[in-house]
Amino acid sequence: MTEPNQNVPRRIAQTILNSLKGGVVPRVGLPYITVGRKSEIEALLHDVEIIAEGGASFRFIVGRYGSGKSFLIQTIRNYVMDKGFIVADADLSPERRLHGTRGQGLATYRELIGNLSTKTKPEGGALTLLLDRWISSAQAAAAQETGLAPGDAALIQAVDQKIFAVTQAVSELVHGYEFGKLLSAYYHAYIEGDDETKMKVIRWFRGEYAQKREAKEELGVSIIITDDDWYDYLKLFAVFFRLAGYAGMMIMIDELVNIFKIPNSITRQYNYEKMLTMYNDTLQGKAKYLGIIMGATPQAVEDKRRGVYSYEALRSRLAEGKFSRPGARDLLSPVIRLEPLTAEEMLVLCEKLTSMHAGLHGYERRLADRELTDFIRLEYGRIGADQNITPREVIRDFIELLNLMYQNPNLGLQELIESGEFTYAESDAVSNKPDEGFAEFTL
Repeated sequence: MTEPNQNVPRRIAQTILNSLKGGVVPRVGLPYITVGRKSEIEALLHDVEIIAEGGASFRFIVGRYGSGKSFLIQTIRNYVMDKGFIVADADLSPERRLHGTRGQGLATYRELIGNLSTKTKPEGGALTLLLDRWISSAQAAAAQETGLAPGDAALIQAVDQKIFAVTQAVSELVHGYEFGKLLSAYYHAYIEGDDETKMKVIRWFRGEYAQKREAKEELGVSIIITDDDWYDYLKLFAVFFRLAGYAGMMIMIDELVNIFKIPNSITRQYNYEKMLTMYNDTLQGKAKYLGIIMGATPQAVEDKRRGVYSYEALRSRLAEGKFSRPGARDLLSPVIRLEPLTAEEMLVLCEKLTSMHAGLHGYERRLADRELTDFIRLEYGRIGADQNITPREVIRDFIELLNLMYQNPNLGLQELIESGEFTYAESDAVSNKPDEGFAEFTL
């Protein structure tokens, strides 16, 4: 086993280890700890290429709690931002749904728009930045094409024409007339230094106007974003971002289990109906430059009484065919079911974390390759591990061991794992003899 060349900045290493120990996915540094999932990542990156060419995609990533679906979503998020995409992400909750009678759908829209992210602003809140950069880039492009100096009336006219071309293209879409009108209002407020009008337009784009009358009085538009039509505006944003010079837009919605948990069957059906609309739009070409990824547990999708499959129109479109099986899944289908990480892949990850932990705290790595193998053998040898073990559990256990060994230099890994805190099956998986699955671990 060779020592990986990590060179992980301490700030990033601290974030990674703290996040993983807390059971959440870090927002930074994922390339340092990515193992496995090669086929799933390749399938999703193929979608990215199609979206950048004017297409659209819709994928469900399905896996148990702690299986790595949020990690995979975050990995794709970081990749597409590097490729010039705008990313919007949100977790569903009792207050945020795809549809609701008390603003739950609009709350999801607001969360997505609030979390708009780019490569240079990955933490979210990028809407104002995106609009300002659009205008600045139009000014720079017009100046380069005409060779005119700033302040020249002809240059201002050339910029106006570029802005008008974008607003006109957007205006041809559903709800696009008002959308384009507001883009134009923002541009003129930007030129005139009217920050008050700029903020009113931003409020409208964020879905913060509750009354049409208020929007009409302040901005001259007679519609507002509502629970019923919020998704239409995401389609408009995807086209606008493309016209503004970005590759497209990727929407990531996790925790679909919160729809599964809705007690009222009619409300659940309305949410699945909205999901069907989004799914059909992407497959039928009604959306452009737009990708949608949703994360869910197997039960939230496959339960025929409350899950996605309880809505027949979705079940008939998403259900697996006759030939897919564990180890041979169709990764070009709308539903990507995550297979468990293998023991070998988890060993690679533990190796990475060992070096990262040592680098962060400034000590010489103490764990030998054989000890790492023993730890993985122990974890995968627990009763029911073949069905129930998840990366999250293994990682939390392992980081805890690293912390304890760092704080107590007199303790060794073998002493800790033999302390009785770990329960495992009496099997070859935990015997002193290497079994078939662990006989030739190499990195």
